[in-house]
Amino acid sequence: MNTLLEKFDLAPFSKIKNEDFLPAFKTAIENAKAEINSIVTNKNEPTFKNTIEALDYSGAQLDRISSIFFNLNSAETNEEIQKIAQEVSPLLSEFSNDITLNRALFDKVKTVYNQKDRLTLTPEQHTLLDKKYKGFSRNGANLNDKEKEQLRAIDKELAKLKLTFGENVLAETNAYELHLTNKEDLKGLPEGAIEAASQTAKQKEKEGWIFTLAYPSYIPFMKYADNRELRKKLSLAFGAKGFQKNEFNNEEIVLKLAKLRHERANLLGYNTHADFILEERMAGTPNHVKTFLNDLLDKAKPVALKEFTELEAFAKELDGIDQLEKWDSAYYSEKLKNKLFNLDDEKLKPYFELDKVLKGAFTVANKLFGLNFKEVDYIDTYHEDVKTYEVFNDKNELTSIFYADFHPRPGKRNGAWMTSFKGQKIENGINERPHVSNVCNFTKPTETKPSLLTFNEVTTLFHEFGHGLHGMLANTTYPSLSGTSVYWDFVELPSQILENWCYEKECLDIFAKHYETGESIPMEYIEKIKASANFQEGMATLRQLSFGLLDMAWHSGEAPETINNVKEFEQKAFASTQLYPDVAENCMSTAFAHIFQGGYSSGYYSYKWAEVLDADAFDQFKENGIFDAETGKSFADHILSKGGTEHPMDLYKRFRGKEPNNKALLQRAGLI
Repeated sequence: MNTLLEKFDLAPFSKIKNEDFLPAFKTAIENAKAEINSIVTNKNEPTFKNTIEALDYSGAQLDRISSIFFNLNSAETNEEIQKIAQEVSPLLSEFSNDITLNRALFDKVKTVYNQKDRLTLTPEQHTLLDKKYKGFSRNGANLNDKEKEQLRAIDKELAKLKLTFGENVLAETNAYELHLTNKEDLKGLPEGAIEAASQTAKQKEKEGWIFTLAYPSYIPFMKYADNRELRKKLSLAFGAKGFQKNEFNNEEIVLKLAKLRHERANLLGYNTHADFILEERMAGTPNHVKTFLNDLLDKAKPVALKEFTELEAFAKELDGIDQLEKWDSAYYSEKLKNKLFNLDDEKLKPYFELDKVLKGAFTVANKLFGLNFKEVDYIDTYHEDVKTYEVFNDKNELTSIFYADFHPRPGKRNGAWMTSFKGQKIENGINERPHVSNVCNFTKPTETKPSLLTFNEVTTLFHEFGHGLHGMLANTTYPSLSGTSVYWDFVELPSQILENWCYEKECLDIFAKHYETGESIPMEYIEKIKASANFQEGMATLRQLSFGLLDMAWHSGEAPETINNVKEFEQKAFASTQLYPDVAENCMSTAFAHIFQGGYSSGYYSYKWAEVLDADAFDQFKENGIFDAETGKSFADHILSKGGTEHPMDLYKRFRGKEPNNKALLQRAGLI
């Protein structure tokens, strides 16, 4: 019996075998096709209910299997799963095309869409109708048969290329290790980083210490290791992912992805991939995005250049460094920050024990949104590191299941993300509650210490938890409009706004307790955290803008078929934001998973876009009190629970009473 094809509520991880996936996908695709066919062959006149609604509720079994499989491929993959992903992705792409290119189905959708002004629909139903119609028109329903075949071929190839891109980056990350046996080479490194490296070496049955390209290992080394040559070595390895002359090289894949996306957009009647993507974003057009990014660049660049000059002078004075390189950035920034504020991560980490920080995030969710989290051990997980919770609202009703997966391992990609194993919807009068997961890569506990976080990791946890709350508090009728199913440049608002609480004494007092003594974080540290919040904000802004501009260059600039050198193209895109000398052996694009593997193509600007929203929205909390329950309720009612049921600007204005402007962000960042 195939577990994946049985009825289940909680994902039955321990019962699923890898060989179950492919047959389960094939069966679920056939079942979904049958559901679509019953809509198409319905002899009754097309209505919102028998066409639009039926379409949105179809394929639920396939969606569940997909969410389980692709989440495992990110968080607990292996060669077998990756091989299955390569087989499954084209099947899913083909199925998706079978729907959007189904003329009879589109005709029914179009019939309902053409009556929309005469139908009595709720705002959510209006949005769904619009979304379903555009889902067809934007994906080839109006093409002729020959063009439809072209589109199918492009989509199939894109699906495979994105997967291979990600597999190559993961392979390069896992393949590299900096193996040290001389204790002198560890100078400057904090005890926790040394202990973790020793543990990694033991796991690999080697003497000494091993540092890797996984963030919890890589970042402390770049920040603290005194040995400049070793920093350079690790930095070059990190920047060379997908850019080496080996089987994992991503250069051709990047060029193909950009070219195919451009071809696809042209086929559908758009000038560029960015024009196609941004039609369904708050920003609207590539020009609007570029104006937005360049406006911030104008404000940030003078500040960034001043900060960089200060850093150069500091490195020269301290160590006689004549030319700052990329591998010096984190090291001297940390030393300068420590000199200016007498505050480094190692002083703060004892106050940020992972379990306490997580409980702190739970307390914030309780004070603002009335949620209660209860750890349970009956829920099946895919790895022993994963913790599980039942989440209840203030009426003691089960709101969500929450999975927390916080430590790195070989089968898990770098970074941090929120995802779900089951979405929320209301069907047949039953409100199906979501199963939400946060996945991060924080240092594992060692034999002598619990998992202690840097302040940056604290904000990462709150960020992903903000996405999690967007999923947990979802309360919409239709699955495709639920939770984080919103415009891409709106999706970062719930996550980024939650980071603001990490800088507030009232919040830090809840969870920032020394792991050995239990004492609260000293007030002077809190003041220094706030004071240092804008440290090198100009340089940090420039860095984020450089990624947004690179994304727009790949997807809205010159025709990709004329680009034949990834590195040269990237250098041109970076010209206006460059501070450090270029490193010939390194390339950003070949490991830029956000835009070439994930869903951020033509959307990386949305981090900065959402910062404008979050700074403006947090002003409301500051005016009323950061734990004001009424403001929290308003944010939950108008934004978190509504998903994509209405245009995000309408939802935002309902919460804030006005449109956002960038003044709050520029002030918070010290850029004006």
